[in-house]
Amino acid sequence: MNPCILIVEDSSTMRALIASTLEDLCDCDITEAASGFEALKILPARQFDLIITDINMPDINGLELVNFVKKHPTYSKTPLIIVTTEKSAEDRKKGMALGADTYITKPFDAEDLQSAVKTLLKEASPS
Repeated sequence: MNPCILIVEDSSTMRALIASTLEDLCDCDITEAASGFEALKILPARQFDLIITDINMPDINGLELVNFVKKHPTYSKTPLIIVTTEKSAEDRKKGMALGADTYITKPFDAEDLQSAVKTLLKEASPS
């Protein structure tokens, strides 16, 4: 079964870039959301193996989404990657403290994102 990945990013160009990067890595079933609010509407409809989110988005930002996901009993074990332009150590610390598994800054190296995705999917898969 192909891994299901949710990409939450307000930039359609960046969503397409992330999706393309993942499609080069594996046969992934990718769902895209243009905002944190849209992600919250999608989450109950299916189970995801990984969530990738931006921080700066309209309505619910990525940190609020991470906080929700990691505190919700249904989604708390879902690996989560933040991909953002926020480069400060404080932002990184805040994202990781909320429960993100990996924090990648834009512009990102495709190999870094692929490596993080591969590692997290492997760790999350039943052995």
